[in-house]
Amino acid sequence: MSYMLLIVEPRGQREERGLEAGQQVYAQMLAFAEALKQRGVLLGVESLAHDRNATRVQVRGGRTSLVDGPFAEAKEMVGGFFLLNCKTRDEAVAIAAECPAAAWCTVEVRGLGPCWA
Repeated sequence: MSYMLLIVEPRGQREERGLEAGQQVYAQMLAFAEALKQRGVLLGVESLAHDRNATRVQVRGGRTSLVDGPFAEAKEMVGGFFLLNCKTRDEAVAIAAECPAAAWCTVEVRGLGPCWA
């Protein structure tokens, strides 16, 4: 079954960390991704740019609404994801606990499935 590990980071953490420390944690995440690839469980991985350049799109009653980031009401932002192929949810949770980002962020484990389930 497929599971997504969402890397949910506190807003402002990237700026507080600075460039050099940011590059160090990014290198840790790249090494973690490579280890998952070698284990045969990694389907995809991406880091997401800061949400200050994101746009939220809603269509209500036929009217389109756009809201540009950053999103002041949000205390956290999704900073990236790992898409895994695991035999069980417990395996996905164990992998999330191994993720370096669990030390400075929250790693949310989500199974993929239909939106009605």
